[in-house]
Amino acid sequence: MIVSWDWLRQYVNLDIGLDELCQRLTMAGLNHEGSESVDGDIAIELEVTSNRPDCLGHLGIAREAAVVSGGRFRPPDVTLTESGPPVEQLTSVDVRCPELCPRYLARVIRGVRIGPSPDWLRRRLATCGISSINNVVDITNYVMLEASQPLHAFDYDKLHERRIVVRRAKKGERLVAINGRTYELDADMCVIADAYRPVAIAGIMGGLETEISDSTTNVLIESAQFDPVNVRRTSRRLGLSSPSSFRFERGVDPAGVDWASRRCCQLILELAGGELAQGATGLYPELPARPPIVLRLDQLRRILGIDVPRDRVVEILAALGLQPTKDDGGRITVVPPSWRPDLTREIDLVEEVGRIYGYDRVPEDEPIPAVCPSEKPREIALRRIRAALVAQGLHEAYTLSFVDEAQLELLRPWTQAEPLRVQHSSRRQENCLRQSLLPSLLAARRLNEARGNEEIELFEIARVYLPRNGELPDEPLHVGIVADPDLERVKGYADAVLEELGLLDRVSVAATRMAGLADGLAGELTLEGQRVGVIGTVSPAVVKFFDLRRPCCVVELALEPLLKAARLVPTFQPFSPYPAITRDFSFIVAEEITWAQIAETVRGAAKAHLESIQFKEIYRGKPVPRGKKSVHFRVVFRSAQRTLTSEEIDAVQEAIIRAVCERLGAELRK
Repeated sequence: MIVSWDWLRQYVNLDIGLDELCQRLTMAGLNHEGSESVDGDIAIELEVTSNRPDCLGHLGIAREAAVVSGGRFRPPDVTLTESGPPVEQLTSVDVRCPELCPRYLARVIRGVRIGPSPDWLRRRLATCGISSINNVVDITNYVMLEASQPLHAFDYDKLHERRIVVRRAKKGERLVAINGRTYELDADMCVIADAYRPVAIAGIMGGLETEISDSTTNVLIESAQFDPVNVRRTSRRLGLSSPSSFRFERGVDPAGVDWASRRCCQLILELAGGELAQGATGLYPELPARPPIVLRLDQLRRILGIDVPRDRVVEILAALGLQPTKDDGGRITVVPPSWRPDLTREIDLVEEVGRIYGYDRVPEDEPIPAVCPSEKPREIALRRIRAALVAQGLHEAYTLSFVDEAQLELLRPWTQAEPLRVQHSSRRQENCLRQSLLPSLLAARRLNEARGNEEIELFEIARVYLPRNGELPDEPLHVGIVADPDLERVKGYADAVLEELGLLDRVSVAATRMAGLADGLAGELTLEGQRVGVIGTVSPAVVKFFDLRRPCCVVELALEPLLKAARLVPTFQPFSPYPAITRDFSFIVAEEITWAQIAETVRGAAKAHLESIQFKEIYRGKPVPRGKKSVHFRVVFRSAQRTLTSEEIDAVQEAIIRAVCERLGAELRK
């Protein structure tokens, strides 16, 4: 925000110099970026944070300057002479999308004389970096810089049927803006139209056909409030921004819409003449009352570490526009003004008092009691997952949420829906929100290989974006892993995650086929029937696409269902003092039989005294028939109460053999 020094002093009497004022504004949160002389004036550049849209105008800066300097704030007095007919006889306003335009006011001035602006007005605009156009347009810019409320002036006689319609654009509609460029609109955009066509893109820029020109004699003044999100989305989609959109994107003071309209008309009457119609027309609902905020004075000491005199607290709040409504000694109740939407909680008031009273008054060695909040179960789980993967030798990666469409199509384990795309010049290639972490991690692996990094074991915990029809996308948290081509080792990484969550014994793996993963080397993980992950070796096509030097394996787990089922508090089970009995088994089974099926069948048959099942190896080749494999595993039995007998285990062994052979069509290998 560039502020004119001469202009600022019109609204506040200052007993301090420019350097001192800039220092105090910086300490109060408006960082001074620099100053320079401009034609006898001084342009002051201040950094305004996004939560302070009121400071995007000279009145807001003057109010802050008055507070930090002790000066008196003097806003201009607005008085109007309405000598024309009622405005309803001249125009009408139809707001068809109040969700995008909650407030819209139109006033009409007839008989204006378009010409150059006076020197004082041109100089002030020039100090702020805005070129002079003509007196009416300059006044709209002047009031925007004064009150942080953008306005627009239409040539009244060029509006079809002399009326305004605020609506959504129709698909395929076009508008030639005042910058001479043509923009194609869509139904998500809000436009200002007359009876037949759009005449402005709401909150961003007016149209060329209805702009003020030397032949204009009658003007319609627009002052409105537009939805910030819609203005921002439209601006990004069209690649079009303006000083107006900059302010509308951050929000304007709803109570200032009418003030700015009247102020603009006042200056037009003074500098361009004309006859102002009586009243304003449009949509202007009553402002809802803002809820009061209670400030406990003892919180100032607890949070800031210093005592602020009660009278000074009241003085600061009043100077900022927060007039106390109730004061019981230890508590002050205030109602925030309409231009401060950022003030909603007690801590906001503590910050206001602190920044105005002066953070420099807080001693460096003043102890401020602080209590660290306890970790939530979700945070504990994520911390453990990171620690477990780092302990396995992996490095955590942070990648962009955008991928190009070709990358996205290679690996899509979670959805086949059309991806969400960003239509903006900065994302012309990688413009798809990712639906899996794996493409981003594979691209990171390729980059590491190109830099000569031979050990590339990466993981990332981040969100993916899964579209839902007519709704906002689902944004689940996933963990993705890309590592060297040892599938058993990579499965161990997944097991490390599941073990930290206490779910290793509840998640099973089954073979599957999946695009992007090699045939016969892909699997999916399920938790009680719910699909929670994928694992496998990437296919040769993926290796070629990413130009990888060698194959690799990947794992991706959906953390949301895993975190809900997680058992983060370990339970102790006493070790049995009695010896274990082991039995080894080798079964010949069909290729499609998975280890998960075998383990589940063994557990069901063994029942009591089963301690563990340990996979050993798979063998293919003679004398095992083609199309089958030999699976070797070990079963461990133990009792916590006594020593088991061989006769008991022999009986269980027979039950296991019978169950595996009958249910899985297996044959015990001799």
